[in-house]
Amino acid sequence: MTTIPLQKDRHRAVRWWLVSVAALIALMVLVGGATRLTESGLSIVEWKPVTGSVPPLSEAQWSEALEAYKKIPQYRELNAGMSLHEFKTIFWWEWSHRLLGRFIGVAYLLPFLFFLWRGGLSGDLKRRLWLLFGLGALQGAVGWWMVASGLAERVEVSQYRLATHLSLALLIYAGIVWTVRRLGAQPQVVASARLKATSAVILVVTFVQLYLGALVAGLRAGRVYNTWPDIDGAFIPSAERLWFETPWWRNLFDNVLTVQFEHRMTAYLLFALAVFHAFDAIGARAGRAASGAIWLVAAVSLQAVLGILTLLNEVPIGLALAHQAVAIVVLTLAVVQVERMASRKPAENALASAIAVDAAGVR
Repeated sequence: MTTIPLQKDRHRAVRWWLVSVAALIALMVLVGGATRLTESGLSIVEWKPVTGSVPPLSEAQWSEALEAYKKIPQYRELNAGMSLHEFKTIFWWEWSHRLLGRFIGVAYLLPFLFFLWRGGLSGDLKRRLWLLFGLGALQGAVGWWMVASGLAERVEVSQYRLATHLSLALLIYAGIVWTVRRLGAQPQVVASARLKATSAVILVVTFVQLYLGALVAGLRAGRVYNTWPDIDGAFIPSAERLWFETPWWRNLFDNVLTVQFEHRMTAYLLFALAVFHAFDAIGARAGRAASGAIWLVAAVSLQAVLGILTLLNEVPIGLALAHQAVAIVVLTLAVVQVERMASRKPAENALASAIAVDAAGVR
């Protein structure tokens, strides 16, 4: 058993590192949400991955940054006459968002290189961690691709690119949560095929809902149709209003009414799936899967309430960020629920069993 404590210590260190990175990504998502809500995302019109980490340090540099901002449509059409003090407010939001992204890159890469140097990472784990690093590097490029969409012909970034940017961030976050769980000592929960399938469907629908939420944010769709449960005077709006754009599929992404409506309907679907899954898990006496399903229902319910309150109050920043924060909680619980019932490789099962035995003091 002498190798098990060593493996356990290495895995504990890797887990704490990944948990810290996941927490930073969650914070990054919230700062990004605040940046969107304050219309700050286009305040920095250049992408300087290294030198951009230093903000303006003199009045001349601040004036230069403001003059660069004045050249884009958002300033001319929405913020003409903005004072330097007002510009600094939106600048700091975007600068903080970008700086946090750089910090996450360093916080991921340096410990990763250290763990690679020390050894002890399995081939499968190394491949997974390299993939996550690659997605993180891609995320930086996607972030600038998103910002660039609002610098020439638009007064805000493309909702398509915003949704892609958020979805990729949450995909990385989910991948880290999954990896942390795989490094734990939890054995696989024995569950029926139906329980496994519904948990997977819930996770997929959660991602769809998060993507739709980003479209809502990108279109500012939460600031219109601020009634519930009706929308545009009815529970289901007229087809003429939902599908007036051509080709028809553009309504799913560009029509403010359609996007908000599909976000609402997906929320109802997610709630129904979570409730069904919870009753199924409880009836099957699925142990930790049942408790996980109950927590998932609670989080989805809270998320729905916050979504309704955010809508009715026309998207105040506090409620909007709380809504976004609970969305991350829902995603976390959905990933954990799928993982606890997913099949483990023989090596993972052996390590989990050995660590559990060692922790119990059995030799």
